Amino acid sequence: MDILLLLKALILGMVEGLTEFAPVSSTGHMILVDDMWLKSQDFLGKYPANTFKVVIQLGSILAVVVFFRQRFIDMLGLRRNKVTNEVTGGRLKLTQVIVGLLPAGILGVLFEDYIDEHLFTTNTVLIGLAIGAVLMIFADKFAAKNQNPVIDSVDQITYKQAFSIGLIQCLSLWPGFSRSGATISGGVLLGLSHRAAADFTFIMAVPIMAGASGISLLKNLEYFKLDAMPFFVVGFISAFIFAMLSIRFFLKVIEKVKLTPFAIYRLVLVAVILIVIM
Repeated sequence: MDILLLLKALILGMVEGLTEFAPVSSTGHMILVDDMWLKSQDFLGKYPANTFKVVIQLGSILAVVVFFRQRFIDMLGLRRNKVTNEVTGGRLKLTQVIVGLLPAGILGVLFEDYIDEHLFTTNTVLIGLAIGAVLMIFADKFAAKNQNPVIDSVDQITYKQAFSIGLIQCLSLWPGFSRSGATISGGVLLGLSHRAAADFTFIMAVPIMAGASGISLLKNLEYFKLDAMPFFVVGFISAFIFAMLSIRFFLKVIEKVKLTPFAIYRLVLVAVILIVIM
């Protein structure tokens, strides 16, 4: 296995892990880094780039599962009361998460081929980054005018709010818009605190990302051969480690810095990329 290939796998895993759950669009960054620098289609050869990206995305998903493991245990009703031995469930219900997933899940299935064929380009990513940044700034200004959010905890989310956030999540089907940027902004506009919206965003990401990744893996099982394993493993572990670091950092700062600094970063990134490609 080529050391340079492993290094590039490490870098792509790092980019995925650091950006998957921050409101800056991991898909957008992967496309930009790949198209403008790494050129994975050129160096991967017999390893399809999309298959590798699915693998490293699974590393990010695992990071969320590990970080929110107690929350998922509660949602699935797997925790038992030590005194009564009865199963206890968390207040955020699995059905609420499913309700939030439905809109984007349905649209994603219907338009998957069109999105893959027409929207995964540098230009479309830049549009998504810019428009998503505007939404994030607007959400922060809205929150500033309504200083006391109605929902302080993810456990207080209603089915109606979950579905509404799901509708807003549909915007993230456009590469570069960012799933977390869309859903956190939508949650804030619906009266959630930034932390509650972020928690719901991360939890909701697991089933939809796992489902999409699982389907992709089944379609590409032929590529998981012994000589490819070091490449896939390095990318997976890199994405997992950096996603854990990113989640911890983001949840610590989101209530303090809000969304605007991330929006500004997105706009600066768009400007820099435009200068580079002009």
